[in-house]
Amino acid sequence: MRKLVITLLGGLLSAGVLPTASSVSAQEATAPDPQALKDGRKVAGMCRTCHGLDGLARIPIAPHIGGEPVDYLIAQLKAFKTGAREHEMMTVVASSLSDDQIDKVALWFSHFEASGTLPAGTSENDAPELCVGCHSANGISTLEDAPNLAGEANIYIETQLKAFRTGKRVHDIMTPIAKELSDAEMQAAADWYNDIAVKISKPPDK
Repeated sequence: MRKLVITLLGGLLSAGVLPTASSVSAQEATAPDPQALKDGRKVAGMCRTCHGLDGLARIPIAPHIGGEPVDYLIAQLKAFKTGAREHEMMTVVASSLSDDQIDKVALWFSHFEASGTLPAGTSENDAPELCVGCHSANGISTLEDAPNLAGEANIYIETQLKAFRTGKRVHDIMTPIAKELSDAEMQAAADWYNDIAVKISKPPDK
């Protein structure tokens, strides 16, 4: 079954079936609107305790969100707002935001750049094979529908994998993968990305 999942995932990637950036992601080709960024930074003030103003998480149970694709951030916030995804804190926060505020705070965090550096003595060949197709060996995703995992706390990654396995979270790709993983395999994948050094920076031209 696991080989089938890998084969299916590879086919989806090569066929371009996974979601791609929508027109909202046009900021990748053009500089973000300064006023929209300013408005987004104001909204981000309510996120700073957990995620920091730059999107580098301050607590282990919160993910790094700086440098994530704008469409991914919008989708997650709207999922919390509608109840499609649940969390005692994020549901309350997202429910208080208008669609315009969601768009602008997503723009703010997405305009940062994230990079990941593998620990000394490791190589990309050591990365968990079921993860690299979407999240890359260094945890910096190249897909609009997949988050970065570089430097995420292992407890956070394990919690999300178990949520996909139990059905608390549902995703076309992650659900079948998580259901095939043992607890030990989840821990190994979580430890791999936990040990990657993540850097989130604001580009000088932005």
